Amino acid sequence: MMENKAPLLEVEHLKMTFTSGKGKKKVVVNAIDDNSFNVYEGETFGLVGESGCGKTTTGRSIVRLYHPTGGTMRFDGQDISGPMTRELRHFLSDNIAMVFQDPVDSLNPRMTVMEIVEEGLKYRGMKNAAERRELVYDMLDKVGLTREHASRYPHEFSGGQRQRIGIARALVVKPKLIIADEPVSALDVSIQAQIINLLNELKEELGLTIIFIAHDLSVVKYFSTRVAVMYRGKIVEMAPSKDLYRNPVHPYTISLLSSVPQPDPTYERSRKSISYDIVADHIEMPDEERKMHEIWPEHFVYCNSKELERYQQKQRP
Repeated sequence: MMENKAPLLEVEHLKMTFTSGKGKKKVVVNAIDDNSFNVYEGETFGLVGESGCGKTTTGRSIVRLYHPTGGTMRFDGQDISGPMTRELRHFLSDNIAMVFQDPVDSLNPRMTVMEIVEEGLKYRGMKNAAERRELVYDMLDKVGLTREHASRYPHEFSGGQRQRIGIARALVVKPKLIIADEPVSALDVSIQAQIINLLNELKEELGLTIIFIAHDLSVVKYFSTRVAVMYRGKIVEMAPSKDLYRNPVHPYTISLLSSVPQPDPTYERSRKSISYDIVADHIEMPDEERKMHEIWPEHFVYCNSKELERYQQKQRP
């Protein structure tokens, strides 16, 4: 069980607030609203939810592309949520890498593949150009490209090949944790499976830990060890993948799963999506704030005590 292991990444009460405008036009958005979770070595942790729920902001906060407005984060026991010092920047670049959603915008069009992939090695202080080249060639081979591709520019590749370049760039520095931010959503369906299979193979070969951010629940189901469901900046349910899909508890999770198509024409003809009503689907308790409760072993749901009683009445298959 995961809880018996020491977590690789610990996130506690993470908050990220964005502010725009001034005076009466000032708007404050809680993109991440007091979330806590652990990621364990060797697992794939899925983070799912609709667009704008805070999934990408969470990933970017962990890798410190954004500076969180609250909470703490520890990686391998070291605090990574403090001021961005030179030492912390190097620690993060050595241990955490990100694969971005759009393989077009995330690659510099003026740089060759060699320059793109070796950039992280240069940042780490590897001065020997011949060693850098060999590491780049080796990583290109691992992601299904060739050394001949190293001299080309991003516009010469297809979307799937560009994403392979992005994966090579992330992995060439041998990080322990990969944050994959919707890495297949911008790709054709025929290519998505290839990239998912590639990440799976690299995970096993290189001993990676992955945070997999996506809105496609069918992809997350077969790729993730555990899944956290986000709604409006808040994690509302978190459980092992099979348990979550078999026994969803939170009304929002149930609504999300009801919209997932199944490869069964008979089922599809009768399938009905369940709407989520944030008012009608909950029991308000003015004197009690909602928090995460462990309803079954390793299965957590965000609720108050009355809602917990209602959820616990559900028989777990």
